[in-house]
Amino acid sequence: MLKNTFCHIPHVGTLTEKRLWSAGLCDWDAFRAAASPPLSPVRAEFVARHIDESARHLENENPAFFYQRLAARHHWRLFQDFRPWTAYLDIETTGLGSPGDHVTTIALYDGRSVHAYVHGRNLDDFADDVRNYRLLVTYNGKQFDLPFLRNFLGVRLDQAHIDLRFLLASLGYRGGLKGCERKLGLSRGDLEGVDGYFAVLLWQDYQRRANPAALETLLAYNVEDVVNLETLMVLAYNMKLKETPFAAAPPRPGGPHLLPMPVRPDRVFKPDPDTIRRIRREHYFF
Repeated sequence: MLKNTFCHIPHVGTLTEKRLWSAGLCDWDAFRAAASPPLSPVRAEFVARHIDESARHLENENPAFFYQRLAARHHWRLFQDFRPWTAYLDIETTGLGSPGDHVTTIALYDGRSVHAYVHGRNLDDFADDVRNYRLLVTYNGKQFDLPFLRNFLGVRLDQAHIDLRFLLASLGYRGGLKGCERKLGLSRGDLEGVDGYFAVLLWQDYQRRANPAALETLLAYNVEDVVNLETLMVLAYNMKLKETPFAAAPPRPGGPHLLPMPVRPDRVFKPDPDTIRRIRREHYFF
């Protein structure tokens, strides 16, 4: 989709971009080849120079260039081109950021491998591992996960970032991560009903009882979040692409196209139903 994008160029808004698309200049190559694009000669030369610069950054696999120049509502356009360098990120904590709260677990998934980090074990490994990725996908990470990690671990996390909370809201899907999943037909199976508050209780149970099943369940829940983020990202990308002229166009190499649903990885951690039932009873969940 990035090669079809012009609105990252200074002084080119979405109306001008749509005018170029309507004139048949649907990508950078078409613009370069056009004898007389529907812009003044000076402006056309300006756009052509920026297309050349954009092509260099795309070839050099640098999403930050586009992230900094695109409005937040267009950050979804990064996904198809930079998917190989994308990680889905989610954290669990002891609370919502009050003094003394800390990260309990972190899940990181790149569409191939799951990485899990636990407070008191390997949390410090996260900072090195996350540097391998150039694009992060979260749900509400802009307001919660990324600031919390910066404050608690001191990591920069200055990669390009797609926050699915706002992307899905632009498509009419609200109600938190679990609410969006339900509306889009995703089921959590034996983790249905486990939420962020329950994750806090699982950590407390693990700490108080030294219960490995509670930690295993917490990690299963945390990993389920990031695995589902990939599915939600693909769904959202496809829905946004359908708002452009390109979803119905014949597929061509390097062009934008609707993405197939991702294959879910094998479960690394398995929730313990007995632990879930016991915590529900103890805390009056019905």
